[in-house]
Amino acid sequence: MNPKYLTLIIAAALSAASMSANASGYRFGSQSVAGQGTADANGAEAADASTIFANPAGLTRLDGVQFSGGITAVVPHSTYQDAGSKRFTGTSTGGLTMQDSYAPEVVAAPSLYFSKKLDDSWTVGIGTFVPYGAKLSYDNNWSGRYALTDIDLKSVAINPSVGFKLDERHSFGFGITAEFMKAKLGQGVDVPGSVQALAAFPERRADLIKHIMAGGGNPAELANIKDGHATMDGKDFGFGFNIGYLFNLNKDTRFGLAYRSSIRHELKGGAIWDFSKVTGDQVVNKVIQASSRKTNSPALVEVKTPDTLSANVFSQIDDKLALMGDVTWSRHSRLSNLNIQFVGTGEGDEVIRQNWKNTLRASVGMNYKLNDAVLLRAGLALDESPVPNGSYRHAALPDSDRTQVSFGANWKLNAHSSVDLAYSYLKFDDASSTYKNNCNPLITGCTGNGETTVGTWRTHMQLIGLSYNYKF
Repeated sequence: MNPKYLTLIIAAALSAASMSANASGYRFGSQSVAGQGTADANGAEAADASTIFANPAGLTRLDGVQFSGGITAVVPHSTYQDAGSKRFTGTSTGGLTMQDSYAPEVVAAPSLYFSKKLDDSWTVGIGTFVPYGAKLSYDNNWSGRYALTDIDLKSVAINPSVGFKLDERHSFGFGITAEFMKAKLGQGVDVPGSVQALAAFPERRADLIKHIMAGGGNPAELANIKDGHATMDGKDFGFGFNIGYLFNLNKDTRFGLAYRSSIRHELKGGAIWDFSKVTGDQVVNKVIQASSRKTNSPALVEVKTPDTLSANVFSQIDDKLALMGDVTWSRHSRLSNLNIQFVGTGEGDEVIRQNWKNTLRASVGMNYKLNDAVLLRAGLALDESPVPNGSYRHAALPDSDRTQVSFGANWKLNAHSSVDLAYSYLKFDDASSTYKNNCNPLITGCTGNGETTVGTWRTHMQLIGLSYNYKF
C-alpha cells in the first residue's frame, strides 16, 4: 500500500483542490479572496476579518462586527507523459503512457470569518478555511498505477483568535487551530510482476501451484494474471496555534510578523487489499492473496504538517495607491520519510521517501482606488516546491516551483457591505519524476511494489474567488 500522502491527505475538508492551489506542498493557499487578489501579499493590510488567517494582530484594526464569507474555484489542467516506468523486475509496467484527465475539471473551497471589537484594546474573531487539499484520479491501467491510482485529501480548520492593541504602534494576536483531516488513497498491486519473478524461485512457484491445485483451482490462470488493488483511508483531529504582530511605523506604513505552528496528526484508518479480479478463478485469487501476505487491517501514519513564518509590509503611498509585500518560510523538512504501519499484521511498514526541503514564497501586490466604490488589486508571487528533485517526486503530489499572477477588485455595495472578486493564473515548472519504491514485494520486512515511476507532469491552474463582506 502507499498511503504516503495520507499524511497531509487526511488534512481536513469541506472541499479540496487538485494538487495544491497556490501554495507549495499540500497547502491549499487560498484562504482569503481579498488576499488572492494581491497574490497573498497583503498580510499586513488587515482589510477584513480574513486577517485571522494571515495575521491575527490585524484584528485590532477592524471596527464593530465584521463578517467575510468566500469561495474559491480551482480550475486545473495537467498532463502526464511517461518516459519508461518500470516494475521491480526492471521490465516495463505497461499501461497508458499518457494521462490528461486525472485532475477534476473544477473544485471549490469555502472560507468564513467573523470578528467583533470588544473595546479599544481587544478584538475577538473566528475563522474556518481549507488548509490542505488534493484530488487526483488516474486510470487504473496507467503506467504509474503501482505508485498511485487515486488520492482524495480533504481538510478543514477552525481558528478562534484574539487581537490585543498595546498602543498606537504595537498590536499582537493569538489563535488556536483545530484541524480535521480525512483522506483516501488507492494504488495497483503488482501481482503480474510478482508471479513472473517467481520463475527465478522454482520451489516457491511449485509451492504456489500446489496450493492452487489443492484448493481445486486452475494454475493455467497464472498465464493471464492481472493487477490487484489496494485502498486506504483514515482521519484525525490535530491542534496547533498561530501568533501575529503588527508594528505601525506611521499612519500609512506598517510591518507584520506571523507564525503558524506545525500540527501533529496520528492518522488512523484501514487498508483493504482486493485480489478478487486478479483472475477469473476465485481459488487462484485467494491463494495469490494468501501468498502475498496482504490482509485487510487497521493502518496508522504519524505526521507533522509544516509550520510557517511570514514577514510582510503594507504602505499607503497616497489616497489611491497602496503597495505591499510578503515573504513566507515553510518548514516542510518536518515531513521526512513516512512510515505506514499495518497494525496487527506483522507486515513491515511501507516507507515513503520524501526528504522534503524548506521553502520560501515571495509576493508583491498593490491596491488602486479607482473611485469611492471600486478598489482594484494585483499581485505577483514566486513559490518554491518542497520536492527537492525528481527522485522524490511522487504521483500523489507532482509538485514543482510556480509563478502566480493575480488580479482582484473590491466593490462597495453600500456603507455596510462589499464584494471581493479575484482571478489567479499559476504556471508550474515541468515536473519530472524518477521516484523509486525501495521494497521488493517478494521479500519480507517491508511493504511496497518496488516500482520506478519515470515521466513528466505539465500543469497550469486558474483560481476564481468571490466573497461577501458585511460590517455591522
